[in-house]
Amino acid sequence: VNGIEIYSMKIDSKITSRFAHNVITSQAVNRGNVHKEVVFDVELPKTAFITNFSMTIDGVTYPGTIKEKEVAKKQYEKAVSKGQTAGLVKASGRKTEKFTVSVNIAAASEVTFELTYEELLKRQFGKYEMFIKVKPKQLVKDFEIEVDIFEPQGITELEAEGTFITNDLQNIIEKKFSDKKGHISFKPSLDQQRTCANCSQSALDGDFTVRYDVKRTTPDNLQIVNGYFVHFFAPTDLPKLPKNVIFVIDISGSMSGREIQQTREALLKILDDIKEDDFFNFILFGSEVHTWKETLIKATPENLDEARKFVQGIDTEGLTNLYGGIMRGINMLNAAHEENLVPKRSASIIIMLTDGQPNVGISNTQDIQAHVKKATEGKYPLYNLGFGYGVDYNFLEKMALENKGLARRIYPDSDAALQLQGFYDEVSNPMLTDVELNYPENEISDLTKNSFKHFYDGSEIVVAGRFIDHNQNSLTVDVRGEGANDALSYTTQQDTEQTAKAFQEQEYIFGDYIERLWAYLTIEQLLEKRIAATGEEKENLTAKALDLSLKYKFVTPLTSMVVTKPEDFDNQDGIADKPTEVLNMYLKNLLSEPWTCMVYAKLLFIVKLISIKPSFTPPLSYLYTAHPTWYTSVDGDPHFIVSVPQKEDAICFNINENPGAVLKLINDPVTGITINGELIGDKRANSDAKIQNTYFGKLGIANKHLDLKLTVTPEKITIQNGNEKTGFTWLDSVTLQQEGLTLIINSKKNLVLSMGSGVSFVVVLHEVWKKHPLHQDFLGLYTLQSDKLSEQTHGLLGQFFHPIDFTILEIHPGSDPKKPDATMLVKNNELTVTRGWQKDFRKDPKHGIDIPCWFVHNNGAGLIDGVHTDYIVSSLF
Repeated sequence: VNGIEIYSMKIDSKITSRFAHNVITSQAVNRGNVHKEVVFDVELPKTAFITNFSMTIDGVTYPGTIKEKEVAKKQYEKAVSKGQTAGLVKASGRKTEKFTVSVNIAAASEVTFELTYEELLKRQFGKYEMFIKVKPKQLVKDFEIEVDIFEPQGITELEAEGTFITNDLQNIIEKKFSDKKGHISFKPSLDQQRTCANCSQSALDGDFTVRYDVKRTTPDNLQIVNGYFVHFFAPTDLPKLPKNVIFVIDISGSMSGREIQQTREALLKILDDIKEDDFFNFILFGSEVHTWKETLIKATPENLDEARKFVQGIDTEGLTNLYGGIMRGINMLNAAHEENLVPKRSASIIIMLTDGQPNVGISNTQDIQAHVKKATEGKYPLYNLGFGYGVDYNFLEKMALENKGLARRIYPDSDAALQLQGFYDEVSNPMLTDVELNYPENEISDLTKNSFKHFYDGSEIVVAGRFIDHNQNSLTVDVRGEGANDALSYTTQQDTEQTAKAFQEQEYIFGDYIERLWAYLTIEQLLEKRIAATGEEKENLTAKALDLSLKYKFVTPLTSMVVTKPEDFDNQDGIADKPTEVLNMYLKNLLSEPWTCMVYAKLLFIVKLISIKPSFTPPLSYLYTAHPTWYTSVDGDPHFIVSVPQKEDAICFNINENPGAVLKLINDPVTGITINGELIGDKRANSDAKIQNTYFGKLGIANKHLDLKLTVTPEKITIQNGNEKTGFTWLDSVTLQQEGLTLIINSKKNLVLSMGSGVSFVVVLHEVWKKHPLHQDFLGLYTLQSDKLSEQTHGLLGQFFHPIDFTILEIHPGSDPKKPDATMLVKNNELTVTRGWQKDFRKDPKHGIDIPCWFVHNNGAGLIDGVHTDYIVSSLF
């Protein structure tokens, strides 16, 4: 492609005792007669840690070095001052992260890229699964996937499949296993890779998945190598435990339409799977909390039929009383156990589904977490499912982890019902509760998690640790749990000789795999604990996880890998980070939920077709959704829209000022955050218009507590921290993190700035056609979590982060027959207002969707505090 030929791509995977060590090697040559850019672009599982990367150009190797994030950032900033740099890892897809490195190489030069990553394969539904993303983007002369598996317990089944595999390609997957070894290879020839006989397009595009399981003659397996041990626990043939499950479902307005329909569909499928020994109930929360039954009831055929009718009738209403819903569920489970309404030997679970953020009852997320933790007392796991991108996923995850459960994101797609059902299937068959694996304290240090609330059928519990005496060669473990009929209790023993015997046939195993498995599992669990931790505990967990990440060279959220490149041809060094879930998801959908009482501010820009006063874009077609989305925004000219959710309506106004004017948008004296925006005009004045178009061409975001100033223009982004200055362009992809601050630049799209108080700002780049005779590039600003700013926040936008009320009287025909006038009572003022439309560009960035609002004339006079000239300031900072 473009003179660059990728002539070899090999994916080599070695799995030992569930721990996968994967190496992707790609070789390319520049067939052109000038220097060209070669791109190495692979997708990895989110659960994996990158451990190594290098590129070799004409025999010279440029390694990636893994360092503490802060150290890497400083090295990176030095590189920035020399020229531009690029971030290398981005979230992409539900299960993957994309690693991209590009390098310019001379004509006829060759480059070899080699990337190594590791992960512990989890057992689900009775199988271990590893998937490899395959997407070479061109035909590759020598393409190969090779997977070697070594399992001391022996392999019972092995399968390989690909989403892109046709019948012809299926035949070239080689698969064999015997006793402890398994092997899979896939080597399609050039012709077999083609989408059709004479096509030059590659058919290799999708997931290649390997699944297998191991022999289980005993409930567990213990392996000891070089002073470390791993203990796998997955008993089979246990009787199923009855379960008590409460579904707590968000039915607020934003769930209307497809989301509630998919929820009903999933719940109906789940009802088909509930067993007769189980007990269950439904709790629905909008503004109010509704329950199907007053207590948990048994899943008899009659009760299940009644439940199906109830589910079919679930509909949406109101706001989000999340606290009321979850507490009703916990209290109901507590009462059921106290009153012996459910079997003594049973597993209790709460599954909550929400798509928004709490805004009725207790809405402070920390308060909700504290109440929930106190009420459950660790007695049963809480599973939080976050539907879509409007949820505060961080809060859902913290609350679940504090209560022995986990959080899962449900992606708003056509298969959302299957995602919901798939999650239920994972937890639908508890076999044991209160599982504890006890090891001699005087022999073991640095033990991973060893007590588990539930063990589910088809899964596996994994514990690893380190011997205090590195030469110790035997271990005795005491295992306990509560089963359906009685308590489970047994002792298991292992010594290194038995393990060595099991490993005699290993020819292709990398040596320190149990030690690396222990390190991987320990880091994963420390990072998970860190989510819900605060203060000194969080600092200690961070220090431990960082220490291990550096020692074992894992790219985790605490480390970065700096990739250096040859200095010729304007090559730019890069940095590889583990993407953070929360902020990436915010960008997918910048407003949380309709009906939210919080006010969001965003700057969106349009080119108006008519510039008369009041200036409205002519309505193209007003798209009514079941519940319009309310927000506060400032738009093109600049147009401000103020959401008033309790009225299900909005107010809008214009500020007409000259290019060069700087407007105070947000000013919070408590958090020290200010945002000002400088106006720009069109390239030339429009002689027909009384009022000229203006847009924001420069934004200044400051945080005086952090001594931070961020200047953003459509050309560049400059950060000044004290006396240090760092510059980026919109071509960069960057993640920077320091105390109280995270900055993410998504190349040519937007940047996200998250500050200590929890408030985040997203600046969106709007590019117009470069040769446009009239218009210029401009910027948009969105404020997320504006409730994290103080009540003293002010400014043209900031004043509307506080609730506002108004009354409309005497609607009568105006000068435009489509836009009636009315009298508005607001802030003790009586104003004449006009019904009009504004554009919401959230769902359709190109054309926007028309949103109705009441237009306040004369630069918002009577609506804004004071007059608009009060908000003109002398400079950006």
